[in-house]
Amino acid sequence: MTAGATAVDPFRLDGETALLTGSTGGLGRSMARALAAAGARLALHHLRDDARAAALADELRASGAEVLVVEGDVSLEADVDRVYAEVAARFGRCTILVNNAGMMDERSLAEMTLADWERTIASDLTGPMLMAQRFARQGLERGSIISVSSQLALKGAPDFSAYTAAKAGVLGLTRALARELGPAIRVNALAPGPVLTPLIADLVTSPEWVAERTVGSVTRAIATADEVAPAVVFLASPAAALLHGQTLHLNGGGVMM
Repeated sequence: MTAGATAVDPFRLDGETALLTGSTGGLGRSMARALAAAGARLALHHLRDDARAAALADELRASGAEVLVVEGDVSLEADVDRVYAEVAARFGRCTILVNNAGMMDERSLAEMTLADWERTIASDLTGPMLMAQRFARQGLERGSIISVSSQLALKGAPDFSAYTAAKAGVLGLTRALARELGPAIRVNALAPGPVLTPLIADLVTSPEWVAERTVGSVTRAIATADEVAPAVVFLASPAAALLHGQTLHLNGGGVMM
């Protein structure tokens, strides 16, 4: 390094605009805080969760972040177009997309209806595709797409066939888009194991429930959202410049690739 030169932190996101879907869930909130701490401007997406979105936005603004709140159904083209239009009006083009919005519906194959299947596929697979498609249409010289999949995409689970199929589809979509949009846009994914969120807070008090969900892993523990969130910053940052079409398996050794 020459005299007077300043080292650049490869994990910083200063000057970047990140659009985070599903920002008001347990994992989404941790991701939002991590992205803001790394210096990114944030567009916080939610679906009919105004109060929690506003509270998160206020929290991040108090820390010095620039924040916009946007609402819509990621499986509907009109809503996706409106979300991007609102982001563009405030920040210009967004350079980071985090596909985190989704749902997880527990139903056996025998009792699942076609409507149940289609609802999960729309939320967990069509949504990420539409968000990525609109992101790509911005004509960026560089950018990053990160989609949240699941370890169940690789190991499966009874009573979660629609969710497992959708999350496996996200991994295939990630690899296809990496080849189609790269190298200008890097496309990667996360495949977490079970993560402690408010939705399962009551269940993790049961040692039997935790053991059933973590059997076969190295840690034998439920991850926290704060343990997963830094991986999003890494994948969005210059530190991950050589990662294209890859999946980070944040599962405590539950699935080894």
